[in-house]
This record gives sequence, structure tokens and C-alpha cells, in this order.
Amino acid sequence: MSRKKRWLRRLREIVGKEYLLTDPASLLAYESDALTLFRSQPAAVVLPASEAECIAVVRLLAAEKIPFTARGAGTGLSGGAVVEPGGVVLALSRMQKILTLDPQQGFAVVEPGVVNDDLNREAARWGLRYAPDPSSQTVCTLGGNLGENAGGPHCFKHGMTSQHVLFAKVVTATGKVETWGDAHSVPEDLDLRGFLVGSEGSVAVALQIGLRLIPKPQAIVTLFAAFDSIAGACAAVQSIVAQGLMPVALEVMDQRAIRAVEASVYRCGLPTDAGAILLVDVEGPENQIQEEAEAVEVALQKHRPMKTERAQSPEQRRALWKGRKGAGGAMGRLGPDSYVMDGVVPRSKLVQIMAYVEQVEQETDIPVANLFHAGDGNIHPHFSYDSRDRSQADKVEAAGAKILRKCLELGGSLSGEHGIGLEKEALLQEQFEPQELALMERLRRVFNPEDLLNRGRGLPLGSGCAEAFHRHGGRP
Repeated sequence: MSRKKRWLRRLREIVGKEYLLTDPASLLAYESDALTLFRSQPAAVVLPASEAECIAVVRLLAAEKIPFTARGAGTGLSGGAVVEPGGVVLALSRMQKILTLDPQQGFAVVEPGVVNDDLNREAARWGLRYAPDPSSQTVCTLGGNLGENAGGPHCFKHGMTSQHVLFAKVVTATGKVETWGDAHSVPEDLDLRGFLVGSEGSVAVALQIGLRLIPKPQAIVTLFAAFDSIAGACAAVQSIVAQGLMPVALEVMDQRAIRAVEASVYRCGLPTDAGAILLVDVEGPENQIQEEAEAVEVALQKHRPMKTERAQSPEQRRALWKGRKGAGGAMGRLGPDSYVMDGVVPRSKLVQIMAYVEQVEQETDIPVANLFHAGDGNIHPHFSYDSRDRSQADKVEAAGAKILRKCLELGGSLSGEHGIGLEKEALLQEQFEPQELALMERLRRVFNPEDLLNRGRGLPLGSGCAEAFHRHGGRP
């Protein structure tokens, strides 16, 4: 019996025949995450159903020295859940139990495959919520959110995943089981919990995650303003923040994004003649919320919007947010492929970076739609193109790199919430010094000494490893 057949048989014994996938049709679904720029077919996909099964799988793969990558729902947008040829995808979607929900203490303990929105529905029964809300929250998993330090539209006030993770029970790449962090937020000499969040699945696999829950607000007011240009919407954001106001969310969508939404099942009555709209949520005690909403409206009027409006009912509010969160899916109307970027600039540089995105669009002649978290300067240009056209694919990749370099030039960062993954690893040396990258690698190797777990992800890849992945068409 060959070595591969031997370890496949042992994996099958751990999870059962039904939950070890090796046929080409099944493996095709795991070749990429939501960023189809990178594809690599795994040798197998294994789906453990319990903590014990997951630990046994990791220990077997470590002993056999087989590269492996943990994966949730596959909604990531940086190539972070793609394993190199010959490797194994450790799919955690069956580990979907909410183990504890303590309304008195305000925390929950979940398995990594729990869907973000499912936790929120359960927490709502107790008047609580889990604050981070990625646009894919109806399908994305909390393990994936942890790996990428996901945010979402409402992270402006409530913060990213890292502000809401209390602890995690993990299995390292060597098979060691540890708990990092504490349910009561007791400070530790070495914050391994913080080290884990945003590590892109390259230091350990989460088995249980302890999450902070917060009370649902007494009242929410949703406003939107239509502007004749995206520059006007960005300038209004700067004014709102400069006045010391603290909305929960400040989201901008440009005309191409608006029209895509209004032509889709997510339509919500946005004005298609607007150059951009700004969607604002304010929340808090009933006796304060109206005053803050009025202050936001005054700030908006200073920038001469074409139209301002408050949601008049909970149904209208939900429809507006369904439109915003469904906008990414609506982009499928614009082209067979989409490259969704993720860069960050200081809020004061939003007008400059969006002008540069428009310049790049004109240079490439490839349509770009913009919808982004303006409150924290996190931009998400959406390039719509056809990957079967090699010239278009090359233009899109070059354009993305130019925009990310411009973000760095303006004092920003390569990523706000999508992670580095495979997409941006070649640009890391332009943001960090060699000694900083070397320190990151040394720290990771403490827990992943043979670089088997999500090899090279989030850090520059060696040339041999980089060549294992391919972009767009063609199979290895």
C-alpha cells in the first residue's frame, strides 16, 4: 500500500467514509475561496464533526508531514483557505455547535463552524448580539472570522473580531492542545489570543472560541444621503467624524454599485441617478438617539446632498442594509469574475484614494464598483472582468497592485479585514522591513515549526511555494 493510500485510509477511519472527499467533482469546490484569482486542487478534503476528530486529524497530518489548511465557509477574499497541491483541506463546517451562551456574563462559546448570523439569532433571544457583522455573515463562520480578524459595516464603533474574542481552545500544527486567553479577560504576560486573531490560520486551528456578546441597542436610526459624486460622500464622512459624532456605521456605495443592487433581488429603493450614497446607522438609548441623528443630518447638509432620508420603519431599515450587504453578490451582474480588493487609508485620504481608483479604472478600461467602510478608511473596489481573457486578468492584477501601493503611499495598509493570503504576500516587503517580517516568521514557527499549517500564508512565500499556486485559468 502506498503512503498516500495509507494516510487516506487512516483519515477515513477517523471521520467516516462519507466525510473524506477525494473525487474530482467534490475537490473542485475547494480549489479556491471567494477570491478565484488563485486555484489549487487539494489531495483530499476531510470534515471532522467533533473536537476529538479534529485533533486526531491534525495529529495524523502532522505525523505524516502533509500540508493542510483549515477552512470554514470559503467566503474569504484573499486566497487564505487554499492548500498547495498534495495538501489537505481541513473543512470545519460540521463543527457548528453553540456550546455555551451565558446571558448574565455576556459571552458565548462556539465551535469554529458556527455561522456568524446563527450566533446572532440565538443571542437575540436574550437581548444580546455579536457585534462584528461581515457582509457575508449569513454564511461565513466564526472560525474564519477569527482567522482574518473580520470586521464589517458596523466595526466603526464596535471594533473588529479581535475586540470580541475572549479566548480560544486550539490545536497547534504539532497536535498540542492549549487554551489561549481567558473568559474573564484577565491580562496575560503573552497575549496568544491576540496573536491568534488575524493570523490567517497559520499558527493553530481553533476548536472552541469564547466570544463577547453586547446588549442590543434600545433604538437605531438609519439614514442615507445621496450625493452627485463619491468625493462628496467621502467629504461628508470626514465632517461627521470631525464633529466628534460616533455613528455605528458609515458606508459608501458608488453609482455602479447602486445600479447593480437596484437591478438585483437586493433592490431597496436607492436613487440610481446618484453618484454615490452614504448609509449611516446611529444607535443608543432612546432619549439620545434623535439628537445624534439630527446632528448627523446637519453635518450631511453641509455637503449639499441630492437627497437625505431616514428609514421610516424597521422593514425599510432592514431593506437598506440588505441592499448594502447584498451588493457584493449583485456585482455578479457586471461580469463573470470579480476581484474584490481590500486596502486601508487614513479617513482624511479617502477622497484621494477614490480619485486614484477612478484613474486606474480609466487606464485599464475595466469597470470598477466601489462599496466600502468609509468610517475606518477601508476600501473595497470590485473589478468585474472575464478571467478567460488573459489580457483582462493581467490588467486586473496590475491594477490591484497599483491601488494597494497607493494605499501605502497615503499612509495606509495592505488590508483592513480580508487578510494578506496569497493575494498580497508579494507586497508585504513594501509595508514591512525585512527584520519585522523575519520576527513574524520566527513567532509563527514556534507553533508551526515545519510550516505545514497554511504554509506561508500572511507572510512572503518562498519561490518554490509561490509557484505551487496558479492564477485564473489552467490547472496544475
